[in-house]
Amino acid sequence: MDRGLAWPKNIRDLLQSLRMRSKYAIILVFAIALFIIEKENNIISKVSDKLTLKQSPQALLEVNGTPPNLLDLENGSLLSLSELDSAFSQLRSHLDNVTWQLGGSQAAIKGQPKGPRRHVLLLATTRTGSSFVGEFFNQQNNIFYIFEPLWHVEKMVSFIAGAANAVGSAIVYRNVLQQLFLCNLHILENFITPPPEDHLTPFMFRRGSSQSLCEDPVCTPFVKKVFEKYHCKNRQCGPLNITLAVKACLQKEHIALKTVRLRQLEFLRPLVEDPRLDMRIIQLVRDPRAVLASRMVAFSAKYGIWKKWALEDAASMDEDEILKLKGNCENIRLSAELGLRQPSWLRGRYMLVRYEDIARFPLQKAREMYSFAGITITSQVEKWIAKNTQAPQDSSGIYSTQKNSSVQFEKWRFSVPFKLAQVVQNVCEPAMKLFGYKPATDPETLTNRSISLVEEIASFQVT
Repeated sequence: MDRGLAWPKNIRDLLQSLRMRSKYAIILVFAIALFIIEKENNIISKVSDKLTLKQSPQALLEVNGTPPNLLDLENGSLLSLSELDSAFSQLRSHLDNVTWQLGGSQAAIKGQPKGPRRHVLLLATTRTGSSFVGEFFNQQNNIFYIFEPLWHVEKMVSFIAGAANAVGSAIVYRNVLQQLFLCNLHILENFITPPPEDHLTPFMFRRGSSQSLCEDPVCTPFVKKVFEKYHCKNRQCGPLNITLAVKACLQKEHIALKTVRLRQLEFLRPLVEDPRLDMRIIQLVRDPRAVLASRMVAFSAKYGIWKKWALEDAASMDEDEILKLKGNCENIRLSAELGLRQPSWLRGRYMLVRYEDIARFPLQKAREMYSFAGITITSQVEKWIAKNTQAPQDSSGIYSTQKNSSVQFEKWRFSVPFKLAQVVQNVCEPAMKLFGYKPATDPETLTNRSISLVEEIASFQVT
């Protein structure tokens, strides 16, 4: 092996030493490891119970080696995305051999449904109604739906603000999503804590929010002595058998995933252009004033500064918090503008939806999303929508998917002080203008339900 590509035999030792030198060590190693393992070649795609995980990312690193110039050990920062792509291109010849060693092509898998398989990604941010909208796909029997699989990845990679590290995190998220869309749920075994044993885990995040993980044959007999942190809602199941989940995924006609952890649409281009996938990306947005109001309730500790500022007669808000808010709004806006421009690689594969429109016209919007995805909606989904959008007004918890949706979407107007609404309107003005959210000019306008703060838009356009 070329000495320039040498890699330490024990990557755990390397992790330990890097951790002492830099807080970015985990991002560096995992971004590089996953890029090597999954870049363009689908190296460790376990697509059935016969193609189980037999080699770890560590072992693959030993096989391939990694150029030392990808690591800047003095400051622990990641290189730019273009530099990473360029650097990893030299490894493609090595990847071919490893791909051959780990199994055949996905086309040879038995039991895979015939016909076009759609791969739907619901792209959102926290408290935008994504759990509720995700249920539109979770309730359909022929769709394999996974709720927030990147939660495990985020815990391991530890998303850190900053341009270089945002790039590193996005690379990891993207490549994990690619594997999941190929039904390689085994990829999550590298991130679930504690690690699964024999492909069994009782720690799959919000398993109960994914019906496909709680139905036969994935629902194995209940094990009384095993505590499952995220158990199935409507039946008792044993620990999640990831290999059985892979089989179930392969047998479903379509796949849908929801994530609130990937913030840049541009990073998804390799997925859209992957010939093995037929991607449909639905970006869900919500009035940023409503998002802030919801986060102040759901994440009260994290948004304590905002609550304190709302209650006190302070002259100004914390500058760092303002910058975070601006960054969130700009990320959402830039992704939406890219999607709405419909570049050739995204043409016909991107849809922008406002939560407010879904709340007011849930069945109509569900049918539009299914039509965009190229999937026929079933009566089962339509019945679920009718039942779960007309719940009593006081029956919904902060994480509930049962809503009186026509009333619920405007509740924030009575919980956010006008001065906080002003801050959001000023900081997020470009995004609000793009998505058709009107500013409130005074406290009376904010709380007057007869005055709509949502423009009626037939179709979104980039100006």
